[in-house]
Parts: sequence; C-alpha cells; structure tokens
Amino acid sequence: MLTREAVGTIYTHAGPEIGVASTKAFTSQLVALTLLALKLGQVRGTLSEDRFRKIVHLLYHVPAQMEHYLASDGNIEDLARTFHSHSDFLYLGRGVNYPIALEGALKLKEISYIHAEGYPAGEMKHGPIALIDEDMPVVAIAPKDAVFDKIFANVEEVKARSGIVIAVTDAADTPLADKADALIEVPKTHPLLSPLLMTLPLQLLAYHIALLRGCDVDQPRNLAKSVTVE
Repeated sequence: MLTREAVGTIYTHAGPEIGVASTKAFTSQLVALTLLALKLGQVRGTLSEDRFRKIVHLLYHVPAQMEHYLASDGNIEDLARTFHSHSDFLYLGRGVNYPIALEGALKLKEISYIHAEGYPAGEMKHGPIALIDEDMPVVAIAPKDAVFDKIFANVEEVKARSGIVIAVTDAADTPLADKADALIEVPKTHPLLSPLLMTLPLQLLAYHIALLRGCDVDQPRNLAKSVTVE
C-alpha cells in the first residue's frame, strides 16, 4: 500500500479514468499540486493572505470555465480536420506551461500515433528549429503572462521559417492573432492556474485528430493502464 511507504498522501479524487491515456486524472493532479504549493507558501510565509485568497478564488471558478469551454469546442474539431493528416507536431511552452507542452505532445502521440515533441520554447533554436517547414504544425502555448513576449518571439521565428502556428492563448486581442495560422482561445485566469485551462484544448485536439484517423482513443495500441515492467 502506498500509505505504508509514504510519509504523507494526497488523493486526487478524480474518479475512475476509463481511457488508458489520462486526462481528468492529469488535471486533478495539477489541482492537487497547486493546493499543496499554496499551502506551503502560506505556512512558510512566502505567500501573502491576500494573494492566497485571490488565487484560491480564481481556482474555485476554473471548473465552470472548463465546462463552458467544453460546451463549445467546435473550433477544435475544425482544427483537427485541417491538421489530422500531418505526420509531425512540435509543442512549445515556457515556465509553468512547458510541462503542458509535454502533455499536449504526449496525448497526440499516445492516441493518434502521430510523432509529436514537447519542447521548452527557450531552447527551440537548439535542435527543433531545424525541423520547421511548411508541413510542421507548431503548437505555441501563449498565455498573457510574464513570458508572453518571449513566446511571441518564438512564434515569429516559426513564421519566418514558413512553419504553421497553432496558438493557444487567453490573449486573442494581441498581435499573436495576426501571426498565428490558427488561434485557440481559452478563458483568462491567474498565470499560475493557466496550465489547467491550457491543457484542455490540447487534449481535445488529440482526441479529435485520433477519431479522424480511425484510432481507438480509449485503448491505444501498445499501451496499458498499469506499467508492469521496469
């Protein structure tokens, strides 16, 4: 039992995950870790009470924002029809959204069998930039946060090399809208909570692309719900 091995346990309370590729369990773990970070900041005195209350208040509204987004994901289906025949994708993210780039790439490769790579946008010039051409969709995770200008610079570099840019952002009223070939707009929230909302369209994009390619989204080939070998 895990509780016998660990000093403490945090349960995600996500309910059963039917599909092999984790979606809601991933999101629930993000929330659990966010709550842990908030608590540690409160206990250590590095997070003011006002800031703590503000972030918790915004976190409380994230489920409703997700539900609203899920009710109108037609844009994602249209994008899937446009890009489902591509054989390679690059996902770029910075800061707290770099792991979300990894998640987006992971979901696409797991359930659609398309080669996809998540990469820290700050290191794009160290390898991935050589792969960018008119056949390479680049998914840029670009919330309006402290590193927005830097991810926008990455987008400009991709466009300068004839790459296809799919931008996921909460700032559609910026020059990003003019640069991107496709724009996925998500609701605004606190920058530290943006991964929760940025994850959703990436998972949906992988889902719709997989369906269009005739893949089994619940039981992807070669994958198992539990790993039994090292």
